[in-house]
Amino acid sequence: MTLEARHVGVELDDRWVVRDESVVCRPGEMTALVGPSGSGKTTLLHCLGLLQAPSSGDVLVDGESTAGWRDGRRRRLWRDRTAFVLQDYGVMLEESVHTNVTMRTRVWSRQASGDPGRLRAALEVTGLADRGDEQASHLSGGERQRLAIARAVYKDARLVLVDEPTASLDATNRDLVIELFRERARQGCTLVIATHDPAVVDACHAVHRVGTASALEAVPA
Repeated sequence: MTLEARHVGVELDDRWVVRDESVVCRPGEMTALVGPSGSGKTTLLHCLGLLQAPSSGDVLVDGESTAGWRDGRRRRLWRDRTAFVLQDYGVMLEESVHTNVTMRTRVWSRQASGDPGRLRAALEVTGLADRGDEQASHLSGGERQRLAIARAVYKDARLVLVDEPTASLDATNRDLVIELFRERARQGCTLVIATHDPAVVDACHAVHRVGTASALEAVPA
């Protein structure tokens, strides 16, 4: 899935928090959104994920403007093709790891439902194969981040939007998370990552500097 912002601006409380940002994010690539705190990285990421409507400009999905999309169409995109990996991981702490991955439970038993094969594969690739029955609150910060990625793997999301994925991780977990993102890109996913972390930026195929006039930069191989 190709995701594009064209001259996107966002005005909040009479202040432009994002102004005239243009970036193209392509399948099979990791695109980093970088800039100092307050530059608008997260706001631009939310615009690209259709969580925030731009005040000016447009966001395109596979070349199609989303300006006229109704709520139902945005929800279908989120449900069927998109995964969000946010700073708080989006993890339901009181639920099991299995349920957090599939986002489905059997009504009476509270056990996870969904496709067992896909669930097993998602947990194996993220190093959580032996944690499925545990409550998510038992996981460490790095494991919760990997749990959020397992959810993206399970649903085979074509678009993965990520906000500061390594902000609270040690070096070992940071490297594991980066490699999981690389693998998603190798599978043809489009990844957009708002980050301060030089290690994440170095792993990306392209870098967009938010809040400057600079164009998208290709990262040397």
